[in-house]
Amino acid sequence: MKATKKISICVFAVTGLFLCGCASQRVELFNGKNLDGWRAFTPDGIAPEAIWSVNDGVLQCKGQPHGYLRTVDEYRNYTLFVQWRWTDKPTNSGVLLHTTGEDKIWPLCIEAQLMHEHAGDFVTIQNGSQITVDGTVHQPPADRIYQIVAKQKPSSENPAGQWNTYKIVCRSNTVDLYVNGVHQNSAVDVTPECGSICLQSEGLPIEFRSIYLIPF
Repeated sequence: MKATKKISICVFAVTGLFLCGCASQRVELFNGKNLDGWRAFTPDGIAPEAIWSVNDGVLQCKGQPHGYLRTVDEYRNYTLFVQWRWTDKPTNSGVLLHTTGEDKIWPLCIEAQLMHEHAGDFVTIQNGSQITVDGTVHQPPADRIYQIVAKQKPSSENPAGQWNTYKIVCRSNTVDLYVNGVHQNSAVDVTPECGSICLQSEGLPIEFRSIYLIPF
């Protein structure tokens, strides 16, 4: 194996340990044709096709009911690129990072927020998720399943109908969020450090495209 840029692909073994293999090339998460490499979590046995579809290279989500697409593989140490746009009224969605454990509406993860005018916020979800921003530790309080950590600059989102780009840098136990080239947030001491990547269904119709990783 060449001693070049690497991405650790984390496989959750039966023993409960993460076993890390390495790849040294760009990883395409969405092939523009189908949902190979993803699995859907939907409530009450609703068919994924009722929420998610692919058309002309674009991943389309109806936004209801709540749920998500989750990568089959788990990852660490990468830069993730995701493009998204709202097709009508912008509402809510998110990119879930380091998703671990069982599938449920709010899984254990660190969310890179996509809520309208809040892209660049962090959200820690479930007990066990934690980040430090500007020296302050953030984790869900005992009486809630999440905590929001606001972005640090004014919104850099484009209007509904226009494509936006999320650049998300996950290096070791740090995460940095860039929205359309603007560095909106930075976290250290991030827990968990490794897991699946998810795209949320959590509002009204939203579209995604050009979803890939650049490994370290």
